[in-house]
Amino acid sequence: MRAHLARVDAVLVQAVIAAALSFAHIHDLAAAAGQDGWKAWAYPISVDLLMVAAWRRLRSGTGRAAGWCWFLIALAASLGANIATAGLLDMGNVPAWLRILVAGWPAVAFLGGTLLAHQPETQSAVVPAEPAPPERPAIPVPDALLAHARKIAADHHARTGQPIDAPALRARLGVPAPLADAITQQL
Repeated sequence: MRAHLARVDAVLVQAVIAAALSFAHIHDLAAAAGQDGWKAWAYPISVDLLMVAAWRRLRSGTGRAAGWCWFLIALAASLGANIATAGLLDMGNVPAWLRILVAGWPAVAFLGGTLLAHQPETQSAVVPAEPAPPERPAIPVPDALLAHARKIAADHHARTGQPIDAPALRARLGVPAPLADAITQQL
């Protein structure tokens, strides 16, 4: 257990260092491109928030294409700033095309964040499914996980008086949506 914690700590330290450096590079590039003051600080925040929103979509197990698309766009913005500030760009004379990209970034980040936050995670939210008799789930559910889910469902029912639904079960178990749906079908 201690070795696992040490490995996690080292990864977290590395992540904090990388995030801080990337944050500084994006800030410096935004400032060099004419976005000074509070605006220069807002750019790295918008890049990081878009990356987090995309990562959350990827982890949800649904909408993976949109998640990957916006994750790669945010990654390209971050990586581009890191490379540009590594001496490859004259920070005192930023080219017009890069100033245009920096100035256009807020609209891109807003679009990506909005689409990631407001796209339905499953098609059933858009197109109501016709009632059908329960079928055996396509995803196999381990017996131990099903037993644990039954305990969670019983606790939920005792507290709320209603059966647990797939999104609530998914949140409690930390499993992808398709697996939560399969478990819910078996409850």
